[in-house]
Amino acid sequence: MSMTANPALTPVKDRAAAARLGRRRKRADALARGLSLAATGIGLVFLASILATLFVKGFGALNLSVFTEVTRPPGSNGGLLNAITGSLLQVALATVIGTPIGMLVGTFLAEYARGSAFGNVVRFVSDILLSAPSILIGLFVYQLLVLPFGGFSGWAGVAALSIIIIPIVVRTTEDMLSLIPNTLREAVIGLGAPKWKMIVLVCWKSAVSGIITGVLLGIARIAGETAPLLFTSLGNNAWSTDLSGPMPSLPITIYSYAGSPFQDWIELAWAGALLITLAVLLLNILARSLLRRGP
Repeated sequence: MSMTANPALTPVKDRAAAARLGRRRKRADALARGLSLAATGIGLVFLASILATLFVKGFGALNLSVFTEVTRPPGSNGGLLNAITGSLLQVALATVIGTPIGMLVGTFLAEYARGSAFGNVVRFVSDILLSAPSILIGLFVYQLLVLPFGGFSGWAGVAALSIIIIPIVVRTTEDMLSLIPNTLREAVIGLGAPKWKMIVLVCWKSAVSGIITGVLLGIARIAGETAPLLFTSLGNNAWSTDLSGPMPSLPITIYSYAGSPFQDWIELAWAGALLITLAVLLLNILARSLLRRGP
C-alpha cells in the first residue's frame, strides 16, 4: 500500500500572508521592546538621581561625631550615636524574637499542614500580614502594648518589628522546605529516624541558605521602618538603652530632623538616610549571594 500523502489534503502555504504575519509580529515585538526599554530607562534615571543625591549629601554630612555623639540641640554639633544604638537594639531583638516563630510556622506549613484547611488559613493570615501596611501594625501594637501600659516603650517597638519580620521568614522557610524532594524525606524516615529529627538534621540543613536569606531580607525590611515606631517606641533625643521607656531610633530621627529648619539637623538626617541605605544594600547583597550559592 502506497504511503504517499494525498496532495489534496496537503495545506498550501500562502507566502504573502506568512510574510505579512511575520512583519506584523516583528513590529509588535519592536514596539514591546521599545516600551520596555523606555520604562526601564525612566526607572533607572529616577533611581540614579535619588541615589546620587543621597550619596552626595549623605557623604558630605558624615564625620566622626555622627558615630560618637548623641543627638543634641541645634548648633551643638551632635551626632546619631543614640539613634544608631537604639535601632540596632530594637532590630536585633525583633530578629531574635521573630525568626524562631517564623521558622516554626513555616516548618509547620511545609511539613505538617501541607494541603490541610488549617494550614491554608494560617498561610492566608501570614500573606495578609506580609502585605499589610506597617502603620496598621504600629496602630495594633499601640492599642495592645502602649495604651494599656501607659506609655511608649522600646518593647512595643520591638513587638511591632517582630510582627513585620515573622511573615517574611514564614514565607521563605516554607518555600525553601517545599523545594526539598520528598524522596529525601522518605529515605531518612525509612532509616528509622523520627520526623522531628528528619526536619532538624536534614530539611533545615538543606534549606539553611534560603532561610538565612529570608531572615536577612526581613532585617533589611524592618531596619528602615518609621511608621510602626512612631506609635510604639516614639523616639528619644537622649542616650537610652532602657526598653521600658521611649527608645531612640534612626528612622524616627531622620523623620524628625529632615523637616526641621536647622541646617545641622538636616545634614544629620542625610547622614542617617545614607547609613540605612548602605545597611540595606549590604544585607540585600549578602542575601543574594547566599541564595545563589545554595545549600
